[in-house]
Amino acid sequence: MSRELLYLLIPLSCLVAALVAGFLGSRIGRVNAHRAAIGGVGLAFALSCVVAWDVFAGNHFNGTIYTWAISGGTHFVIGFLIDPLSAVMMVIVTFVSLMVHIYTIGYMAEDPGYTRFFSYIALFTFAMLMLVMSNNFLQLFFGWEAVGLVSYLLIGFWYERDSAIRANMKAFLVNRVGDFGFILGIGAVLALFGSLDYQSVFDAAPALADRTTQGPFGSEWHWLTLICLLLFVGAMGKSAQVPLHVWLPDSMEGPTPISALIHAATMVTAGIFLVARMSPLFELSLTALSVVLIVGALTALLMAFVALIQTDIKRVVAYSTLSQLGYMTVALGASAYSVAIFHLATHAFFKALLFLAAGSVIIAMHHEQDMRRMGGLRKVMPVTYVTCVIGSLALAGIPPFAGFFSKDAIIEAVHYSATPGAGFAYVAVLIGVILTAFYSFRLVFMTFHGEGRMDSKTRAHLHESPKVVTFPLIALAVPSVLAGLLFINVTMDGSLFGNSIVPGGVPGDIDMTAGGMLAHAPFAAPFWLAILGIAGAWVCYLWKPELPGKVAQQWGGLYRVLEKKYGFDEFYQRVFADGARGLGDVLSEWGDRRLIDGWLVNGAARVVVRTASLVRHVQSGLVYHYAFVMIIGLVALMSWFLFR
Repeated sequence: MSRELLYLLIPLSCLVAALVAGFLGSRIGRVNAHRAAIGGVGLAFALSCVVAWDVFAGNHFNGTIYTWAISGGTHFVIGFLIDPLSAVMMVIVTFVSLMVHIYTIGYMAEDPGYTRFFSYIALFTFAMLMLVMSNNFLQLFFGWEAVGLVSYLLIGFWYERDSAIRANMKAFLVNRVGDFGFILGIGAVLALFGSLDYQSVFDAAPALADRTTQGPFGSEWHWLTLICLLLFVGAMGKSAQVPLHVWLPDSMEGPTPISALIHAATMVTAGIFLVARMSPLFELSLTALSVVLIVGALTALLMAFVALIQTDIKRVVAYSTLSQLGYMTVALGASAYSVAIFHLATHAFFKALLFLAAGSVIIAMHHEQDMRRMGGLRKVMPVTYVTCVIGSLALAGIPPFAGFFSKDAIIEAVHYSATPGAGFAYVAVLIGVILTAFYSFRLVFMTFHGEGRMDSKTRAHLHESPKVVTFPLIALAVPSVLAGLLFINVTMDGSLFGNSIVPGGVPGDIDMTAGGMLAHAPFAAPFWLAILGIAGAWVCYLWKPELPGKVAQQWGGLYRVLEKKYGFDEFYQRVFADGARGLGDVLSEWGDRRLIDGWLVNGAARVVVRTASLVRHVQSGLVYHYAFVMIIGLVALMSWFLFR
């Protein structure tokens, strides 16, 4: 089998699976529909592993599969760039997607949209693969928009709920803001470089680093700074960075499997992947890197604070995702691109695990999501409990779990970064460590420990989830423990990603091997901050459970700010949503009804009527009236000729 055919089979197997489940699901039945979807994604995962093995053996590929248009010398193609970065992303996407597909059999067993859901998640996997495998900006944009479309369908999957419809519309509109910047960035790339091919753009970028263009108010902008900032606007929308983060928590209205697939491991990491892929451009703009760093630090810190007060189990994990995406963005701003992708990979495993564990709890609680009505579940759900604790330890950054290595590498990279804003970012990520540990184990203690706070009917039916649900939890728990240990060395020495992204980050004289990091951990601030966060959660939710209520009452103003999520939603509602409606009302009244209908359409008719009513008096039918007019006209003409 040729390599080109192998690369094509990976996304196409998911596309065929989506079409079979979607169009033939009602005919072939539920079982065959999920077999088709799981088979297609399973094949994509197996082939992705083969490709990864081939890539790390030194066989890379960058070529065109099909040219579908040529305009003005620009070729629009379907092509693949298969290098270490894309190979890692392919394995992550297909593995997490496969686990989600298996988990969905149990979670959606009683849902009437069973086959439709499998079609959507297989289609999403196809779109994400096209995004990460592309070798040109236009194909990247196709995958970018396709994942946005399918996420819209998945968030609003339970379309009979008004909250789900509002959530998917919110996600769609906010992402359009980011996508507008993204398409402008692609247009700027074409204008400056005359090509949409990655390699052509990267090769030409250093020679054009000083090229400027006229900006607003007569200022000059460097082209590459403008391009990077516009591309980052797209990344902010997809990866939910402040202030374009508001869509992700509301997207929890969709079924839990999509929370794991889209909002933990794949779609929201597309923005991180984009900036890493564009690292040859971002390295040429210090301004863009500084913006990336500061935005990421704000997201990591602000969203971690909001996670502290959430009571919905899925929303705690959602705000955690926002904060961790901020960590990845901080690493990008510090030029530690490989570290950002490393944290993307480890985060994909333990955050998907936490979402699926939350879904397992929701199944047992008969779709109750409020942690205040849970408690004591560790006795009846041992597998879910153990895997959730593993995911929480990884998220909190406790050694030797995967999150420890990737998160500490980010903190070290920011510590040694010379990018403007690195000092603020370093403080933000350190504070984020204690907050992350606190809200992670707040979830564990409120859900699994203490006395049960559910009603007697729910308590009587509590039991562990079926194996089709717990198997993906166990499968995701394994890399949540081992991925950091296995891949930290090759990530930090540059051998994992090679030249697929610009090397950088932690100085070479710092020991960032697995052994060195584990030995140094007890003497480093992040470790003790994480321990302090876990201890704080234990005090507040097991030892003195009345303490959080007293703190919320004493710090009522701050609590309300966090409860309102800093007022972003209200601001957008009043300024943009209500403002747009108000502008529409004004345009309707003054532009449409009064100007167009009143003055132009009806006004023109009235002018004709009034003119006709005046002119008709001239046509009296009396001869002497006409003779009089002729005499007056003759006198006027003679006067004009005589006195001109």
